[in-house]
Amino acid sequence: MPNWVSELASICALLIVVAIVVGRLPKVELGHSAEFRRRRAMNWVPVGLTYAFLYMARYNLNAAVGDGPEHLFDKQQYGTISAFGTLTYGLSFVINGPLTDKLGGKRTIVLSAVGSALANLATAGLVWAAMAGGLVPPEKRAALVAPLSALYAANMYFQSFGAVSIVKVNSAWFHRRERGTFGGIFGILISLGLYFAYDWGGIIKKNAPLPYLFIVPAVILLVFAALDVWLVADTPGQAGQRDFDLDDATQTSGERLPMSQVALMMLKNPAIVTIALIEFCSGALRTGILQWYKPFTSDLGHKGDFVAAHWGALNCAAGILGGIVAGVVSDRFFQSRRGPMAGVLYGVMIVGCVAMYLALPTPWVGWVVVLMSLAVIGVHGMLSGTASMDFGGKENVGLVVGVIDGFVYLGITLGFVMGRLLPKAPESRDPAAWWTWPVGMIPLAVIGFFLSLRVWNATPKPGGGH
Repeated sequence: MPNWVSELASICALLIVVAIVVGRLPKVELGHSAEFRRRRAMNWVPVGLTYAFLYMARYNLNAAVGDGPEHLFDKQQYGTISAFGTLTYGLSFVINGPLTDKLGGKRTIVLSAVGSALANLATAGLVWAAMAGGLVPPEKRAALVAPLSALYAANMYFQSFGAVSIVKVNSAWFHRRERGTFGGIFGILISLGLYFAYDWGGIIKKNAPLPYLFIVPAVILLVFAALDVWLVADTPGQAGQRDFDLDDATQTSGERLPMSQVALMMLKNPAIVTIALIEFCSGALRTGILQWYKPFTSDLGHKGDFVAAHWGALNCAAGILGGIVAGVVSDRFFQSRRGPMAGVLYGVMIVGCVAMYLALPTPWVGWVVVLMSLAVIGVHGMLSGTASMDFGGKENVGLVVGVIDGFVYLGITLGFVMGRLLPKAPESRDPAAWWTWPVGMIPLAVIGFFLSLRVWNATPKPGGGH
């Protein structure tokens, strides 16, 4: 069987499993009609897949990193490009959160997809112009860093609308008691996005010239932008369905408060501030978990490592499991409180850091990292994808999720500092020299755990109260 056929079969199998898992999710009975559920699915599926493919258009740079002639830039050059993009992404939420509240999630998810697609197409054009004989000459790579940084920053500005938009749209369609399930779906979408980015990106790089790393996700995003325009509605009422009481912090007047007033309410709300700090820790841990396993196996010469070879698929499976378990347990056992599930998952990460340290010289370390990926994606789905809706209400959720997700990316920026703590060649060929990797994550996991305990019983007060 040709390799591409095998890869395509695995992709189809994974998507079928996702569809079955979503279809079998336990339902909270709130009197929704079958017609409402069908229309809601028609709403969140295209928005959700747009969000997943935004990940592919964001992390496609990873497939181009390396020292070989087939790569676009080395690790240091990639670090510079990524830093500009990450900083832009984190700061953009200050603007894009309130803008999403004003324009609505449908408009901003379309803006996100089209803007990211255009930035990726411009990147493809730049790379194509720099190519000679099918490769980018090493002497041209340094000159590409500045324009690639600018284009990646533009891409990440539009990308920052993604998470805000999907949460904004779904805040009007999901009651608070069923949002844990949506948090699971949010985790699935993140996981699919990582899979598209890492595994599909690898397939494209092996079978097509480098510019197609950027052309393929751009085309997919344009298709989904058209589907969003056609299918998505910001509220059930706009889709011919009945609007309903969400039992969250939505204002009883139905009016969106001024940004200054919402910001003041957020600063006075200890639950929102604590959730933002927890997500800061999640961002740093997510980078530490996802960013460094493949360099670890590469430096140690583990070319046949199963986990590294199937990194995208395994993280996708772990994220799906983490998101679903976190969402269902939150709704069924913790009365739709998000803090307890975040605390449990942070406990898993603390134990995982210790297990990583012990497993560094063994083949089991990869599976420990996958387990930690399950936990951190579960936390992110619970808090950025779910708690932000609960405490923001449908009118002001854009600003709330923007601030919370902004803290995630500030944490990711901190996570890049870990790269300076990791060993360099020739010491990096000794697994024992990587002890700074798990040990460096322990303080963040412990802080996140204790912060989760502070919001153990936090729930929003209906009608905009806190």
